[in-house]
Amino acid sequence: MKMGKASNSSNGESSSNGTKVVLHVYDLTHINNYSYRFGLGIFHSGIEVHGKEYDFGAHEFPATGVFEVEPKNCPGFAYRCSISLGSINMSLTEFTTFIEKMASQYYGNSYHLISKNCNHFTDDVVHKLTSKHIPGWVNRLARLGSLFSCILPESLQATRVKKVEEVEDETDTPLPATATDSSKTNDKEEKKLLLSSKAGNSDINFVKEAQSECKEP
Repeated sequence: MKMGKASNSSNGESSSNGTKVVLHVYDLTHINNYSYRFGLGIFHSGIEVHGKEYDFGAHEFPATGVFEVEPKNCPGFAYRCSISLGSINMSLTEFTTFIEKMASQYYGNSYHLISKNCNHFTDDVVHKLTSKHIPGWVNRLARLGSLFSCILPESLQATRVKKVEEVEDETDTPLPATATDSSKTNDKEEKKLLLSSKAGNSDINFVKEAQSECKEP
């Protein structure tokens, strides 16, 4: 699972040097066009291996939130750029086993904007495959948020992944003024999920989870 010969190409296909590992970064808001130059922004990321991109998103069920899409085409986000993170010598069968194990560790209802988001997932995958990490700027706001999590509203700390237009709408929304309003807001937050089995989104396929082994008592 260690990194092979590094590649500068953003193409995630296999080559004689191994299978390329490519990070695809997306914008969650158009504000990134201005904040990006300062090393800040709100980003989503997915990791491409063996010609498929793997992402992590939120839903309300105790099942994996890891899904696969066509590279650079994650629904609901605006593609920004690709970053090559080297190559690995791992067959498709071996990688399938690996990503299924990862899928069992990232449930949709465990998603947390600050502590367990899509960028944490891609960083974990990349580190396990190549011993590298994704660029710091991709998840910088989450790290900054963790420093101030004690003063962040609970509803913000638990926010699920949203589509681009939903994030932008919330940038102009004032904080709830009363406990009743806050409760209503939290209910709405739970319904604004990017990934739901009821959504009927044909552009994504959830990764099969690795089955846990039963041990004799």
